Amino acid sequence: MSATLLVDHPRSGVLRARLDRPDRRHAVDLDLLAALTAVFAGLGDPRSDPGATRVVVLSSTGPGVFCAGADLTIPDAERERVSRGLYDLYRTMIDAPVPVIAVLGGPAVGGGAQLAVASDLRVAHPQAWVRFVGPGHGLAVGGWALRSLVGRGRTSELCLTGRPVAADEAAAIGLVTHVDPEPDQRALELAAGIVDLDPGAVARTKEMAVSGLHERLDREAAGNAGWTGHAPADRGAAPVGPR
Repeated sequence: MSATLLVDHPRSGVLRARLDRPDRRHAVDLDLLAALTAVFAGLGDPRSDPGATRVVVLSSTGPGVFCAGADLTIPDAERERVSRGLYDLYRTMIDAPVPVIAVLGGPAVGGGAQLAVASDLRVAHPQAWVRFVGPGHGLAVGGWALRSLVGRGRTSELCLTGRPVAADEAAAIGLVTHVDPEPDQRALELAAGIVDLDPGAVARTKEMAVSGLHERLDREAAGNAGWTGHAPADRGAAPVGPR
């Protein structure tokens, strides 16, 4: 496994994958993208394999950050590959036969916010926030998943303003499912409960929840194809921190 992704099994049936690029706020480069893709593409189906993973917990090693999105310091050609590959990863996550729990120990921005909404459950630290940075970079980001979580109006507002959504507000509007001062522990407790459920019923429940996401995901990915990290007409990129 890549040195930028730590993978372990904190209990039977639970796979935990932790982003580990703290010097880059866990931003995704090609190496981390490949490692994440390998984890999700390699999941077995617990309906046919009793020894397969039943829940994935996606988090980071901190401190106080989940993921800053695509790494803007890598060369343009690599950035375009990361952007395209992330959409393939989101598709693999929603198609996974098991639930994915994202642990937001801190800010989730751009591609990091999309990793969160591609997950089935999201547990946030009270100091965490979520931000969909898109049009300032020349992208439309997050609408494929946000509409089913927070509705049309809030989707437009969050995507067009790019404002940070604090954990409490995110929970109130349905963007995150739990807020807890110990998000890693809460996520593992949720995972433990899911492991004990019937895997066929869990898989069918997830299939119903993600129904309809694929078409919107494909349209957003196609519209953002070719992105290199720069906004049109050299307007520059939006900042990743809260305003």
